[in-house]
Amino acid sequence: MPVSIKSYDFKPGFRHEIEILPLEKLYLESSADVSQPHRTNFYHVFWFQKAPKIHLVDFKPLHNLENTLLFVNKDQVQTFQHSQKVRGKVLLFTDNFFAKSHDDLMVLKNSILFNDFIETAVIKLLKDSTLVDCFQKIEQEFVFRDDEYTHDILQTLLHTFLLHCERERKKIGYQEIRKGADLDYTTLYKDLLNLHYKSLKSVSGYASQINVSEKRLTQATTKAVGKTPKELIDERVMLEAKRLIVHTNQSIKQIGYELGFDEPTNFIKFFKKHVGSTPIEFRERH
Repeated sequence: MPVSIKSYDFKPGFRHEIEILPLEKLYLESSADVSQPHRTNFYHVFWFQKAPKIHLVDFKPLHNLENTLLFVNKDQVQTFQHSQKVRGKVLLFTDNFFAKSHDDLMVLKNSILFNDFIETAVIKLLKDSTLVDCFQKIEQEFVFRDDEYTHDILQTLLHTFLLHCERERKKIGYQEIRKGADLDYTTLYKDLLNLHYKSLKSVSGYASQINVSEKRLTQATTKAVGKTPKELIDERVMLEAKRLIVHTNQSIKQIGYELGFDEPTNFIKFFKKHVGSTPIEFRERH
């Protein structure tokens, strides 16, 4: 078991920070890397035509992925299952590629496809799906074109594809988080939380950075995602705790210190309060 979870950046040397790979190639050439728990600083859209039995995303085993699109947010920890039969494509892209402006970036962060506040997005594909056509147009432009228009065309095609995907996901009952000040404050809070959850665990500390009162921040997160700022802090710390307990060989004491707990006993109490078992028991179960 590794001492840390491996993290991968987008491959250097690409003119555009977007890539489409055959899944067979990825599973074959990078099997040793992707079959271990890892995270990336870029987004994944899997198009499984022939799927493995399980794909693991942050402790959730995803099954029945045949003929589906699967959306994995950047920084989520995922593990590919060894499989000889997998077939399909994976679309990879970065924030830098997608976003021409701050507004574009906010659209991506608040998307129901890539969002920490809701479950991992999976969309079942029909034979004549518009989504397949959109995906293939991106691939055609990526593979067969490379001129002064390519970057902008790929951006436009990707935006269009993700909009169609959001439309399809809404059809099966997933509601968009309502846009407005509450969502804006919640998104700012989430970004700060991902940066500082190890060192800053007070709601007041985050509220002051966003320049709002604790009461206003609580109103915002409660309306936007149905959780208080304190609940979101605890969830973020717990998610990383679970990742480190299961996917590394660090001692419980080391993990507690890494997550900002002064005493191992405080970390153990915190973990048991939220999970119902000690960190050691959780590690043994998984």
